[in-house]
Amino acid sequence: MGAENDAWPDSLPVAQVRIARQTDQLDEVVRFYVEGLGLRELLRFGKHEGYDGVLLGLPGTGYHLEFITHEDGSPGAAPTAENLLVLYFTSATQVAEVAERLTAFGVDPVEAANPYWTRNGALTFPDPDGWRVVLMPRTIF
Repeated sequence: MGAENDAWPDSLPVAQVRIARQTDQLDEVVRFYVEGLGLRELLRFGKHEGYDGVLLGLPGTGYHLEFITHEDGSPGAAPTAENLLVLYFTSATQVAEVAERLTAFGVDPVEAANPYWTRNGALTFPDPDGWRVVLMPRTIF
C-alpha cells in the first residue's frame, strides 16, 4: 500500500483513538497490561463524576486503552471469547518474549475460539476480567 493509504480519510479526520471499558478490578487490570503485557501508564484520574481511571498505551502514539471503575458498581460479565484486543508484532520472537513475560506474571495462554489465530501462530491470554488479548506474530497490512 502506498503512503496515501497511511492517513485517515478526509471524511473522518480522527486525531486519536481510545478504547475504553469498565472493570471492578482496576488495579489488577492495570498490572496485567503494564507489568504483564508491557504497556505504559499515561494518565491516571480519580473522582471524576464517580469514575476513577487509567489510560495506557505507548507515549507519542494516537491510540490508548482506558480502564475505568465506577463507585456505584459492576460492569457485568466479560464478553464472549471472540471479543479480542489483537496486537500485531513483526516476528514470532517478539510474541514469544511478551508471552514469556505474561507467563512469568502468572497468566497462561488459552485456546483461541477462532482457529485462525492458532493456525497463524498467535497466542491468546485472558486479562483479569476474562477479556482476551491476542499476540499475533505478523502484521496483515
